[in-house]
Amino acid sequence: MMDTKILVIEDEIALSDAIKTHFESEGYDVKVAFDGPEGITFFKMYDPDIIILDITLPKKDGWQVCREIRENSSKPIIITSIKGDVFDKVLGLELGADDYMVKPIDNKELSARVKAVLRRCQSQTPQADDEVIRFENIEVSLQKYELKLRGRSVDIPPKELELLYFLASNYNRVFTRDQLLDKVWGFDYLGDSRTVDVHIKRLREKLEGTSEKWVIKTVWGVGYKFELLG
Repeated sequence: MMDTKILVIEDEIALSDAIKTHFESEGYDVKVAFDGPEGITFFKMYDPDIIILDITLPKKDGWQVCREIRENSSKPIIITSIKGDVFDKVLGLELGADDYMVKPIDNKELSARVKAVLRRCQSQTPQADDEVIRFENIEVSLQKYELKLRGRSVDIPPKELELLYFLASNYNRVFTRDQLLDKVWGFDYLGDSRTVDVHIKRLREKLEGTSEKWVIKTVWGVGYKFELLG
């Protein structure tokens, strides 16, 4: 853990100090930023392995910070917020956050979530094979972490690609949300099943109009499948 760098973007000094002290005691290298612009600057300079991001920040809120980080990086982000509404959680996931915690924060739970997210990211290292899933107008390579639609590369976050690869490699088979969380996110994932819904929605937006011979289909009351048509 000595090489693992955490960036905490949090304007509550007492809370940020407590988080910093806790993670330093566990052997992490921790930096703290106290507003949105400072958080972006620290992110670029520090190149952290994971970001713990508060939403209610001065000068630039956490939503905007998350958007800016996601424009250039897939580094994991854990959002912390006093807002526990489903709308806010889903918004955080749609913006690309990897997890969402409602304040007050328990440092032991936060530590467990950081470790779980980091394990998932480390497990994304592709295996040494050349297997590519191909259907009409689509190629999905887990080795290269690359999606091609009609022969052109399309930007896609790692977790979305992993979900698409898993569904496409098991075409016509239905998976529940819990099964997808287990297979794609890992058994120790501490988020909820809405994560799957958010990623499916993003995938459909990227894939819309690509082909009439396959589709990511919702099986109501069960889950999702990559279905071959005709």
